[in-house]
Amino acid sequence: MKFLLTLGLFLSLQFVRAQPPVSPSAAVSTSFAVTSADEKAVIETEKKRFQAQINADLPMLDQVLSNDLIYTHSNGNIDTKQSYVQSIRDGKTKYTSIDIEEQKVRVYGTTATINGLCMLKAISNGEMLNNHLRYLSVYVRNAGQWQMVAWQSLKLTK
Repeated sequence: MKFLLTLGLFLSLQFVRAQPPVSPSAAVSTSFAVTSADEKAVIETEKKRFQAQINADLPMLDQVLSNDLIYTHSNGNIDTKQSYVQSIRDGKTKYTSIDIEEQKVRVYGTTATINGLCMLKAISNGEMLNNHLRYLSVYVRNAGQWQMVAWQSLKLTK
């Protein structure tokens, strides 16, 4: 099952790479230097998602996460939208802070990627996490709204 999910994510990313950029700033932008309206909307959605994770704002998470989300944690565990939201609902995962250090967004039509760097503090299954993460978020515009369809992160060593 993990193989199929990983293969699906890989193929999705290959599709994203094959799309022509829709804005001159689609080449990697500098940290927080967002220029197009779509780039701004994607970054704003990402900020709302992070805040919703910290506040356990389940209605907001339902809005910004796609129903077919594949959420790959830095430890290799994979969640669906349902299992991810349930872990927050049950209190198994409690985010205390997510500090964005860098975000580079690229928009390809109705798909956008964010390559980012953040410091995440959370409690997961009773274990305190203090992780410096490099991550990739993939968003798709669905009915005029950006929704995250994939997340993949890795822990950076100090």
